[in-house]
Amino acid sequence: MPCVLIKLPEVKRKNEARPTKCPYCRGNTFQRWGKVRKRVLDNRIRTVWIYRYLCCSCKRTFRHYPEGVDRADQTKRLRKLSAIFWELGLSLRKCQKALSVIGVSLSHMSVWRNVQEQAELLAKRKRKKRVRVLGVDGVYPLVKGKKRCVLVAVDLGDGEVVTVGKVEENDPEALRRWLEPLVKELGVEVLVSDDLSSYRVVTEEIGLEHQVCQFHVRRWVNQDIRELREKIPEGWERVLEEVKECLEELRDEGGRRLYELWKQIPEGVVKRGGKLTPLGKVRRMVLRLSENWGRYTTYKRIGGVPWTNNGTERVIGMMQMRNRTVRGYKSEGGMVSALMLSGSGLNW
Repeated sequence: MPCVLIKLPEVKRKNEARPTKCPYCRGNTFQRWGKVRKRVLDNRIRTVWIYRYLCCSCKRTFRHYPEGVDRADQTKRLRKLSAIFWELGLSLRKCQKALSVIGVSLSHMSVWRNVQEQAELLAKRKRKKRVRVLGVDGVYPLVKGKKRCVLVAVDLGDGEVVTVGKVEENDPEALRRWLEPLVKELGVEVLVSDDLSSYRVVTEEIGLEHQVCQFHVRRWVNQDIRELREKIPEGWERVLEEVKECLEELRDEGGRRLYELWKQIPEGVVKRGGKLTPLGKVRRMVLRLSENWGRYTTYKRIGGVPWTNNGTERVIGMMQMRNRTVRGYKSEGGMVSALMLSGSGLNW
């Protein structure tokens, strides 16, 4: 029977070990300068002993907290435990009731602050690792009753969310301002995304390899083929069949073959009355596929690159499940924290 093991921070009543360095001057010689008993909020411990030390170098005093305790009234264990309750699907007030069962009285707003704190810690930790292949896609949660576009960046190596940004993915300039520093900081080599033109523009500008998700490509191509099959003149159905064959096989020469198909469709039959004819739409589709063929087959040239963006979609799916239960957010900061935490599952 499968089980989930959740590791919470240890909390000790007192710290017998002396500090190794002064937080102010980095000195290493100290004199004990008293102790104080502090009441804490925790599911097991109610009070801890905190020692105070005098630095012999700078003559300043400081507190040396036991493991799992800091300046806050709540222990690190309780702060993480309350955030886990929320991550498991409980509302803030139900988290409050669940904590009261184990003898902890905590307001629902304190639980929400704990959720945001854990999300910030998670974001800092994720930004320190190297990410070779980055998946990016958009999610649209409600903030104050209105939809907001949020981009989610996922490490497709381990499937974990890296960061969340308030960015309009249809705006190439806004996308570049958000993505370029992230690529440099994480050492990203390949971006995996859907087929929006803004991603193509930005990856070209910053010199980043780009893999377009095959699921998105085949979805819009198959939809166009179904709509155009009955409308195009007789004898041109073979073009649609060859387009489908190229996408199914994804051969290296597929781009050249599509370009040859594009040249076979005469330009004179493309427009009628200033609008594209069905055959003109086929011609436009074939040219688009031919021009971007290298982005559809990046996974064949570079090892370890997935051909779809399913890893990012799975993370967004977890976010969407939590979005439906909270019924919107009151602030953008709270939204970002909630998405970061819910998209990470319990991997924090």
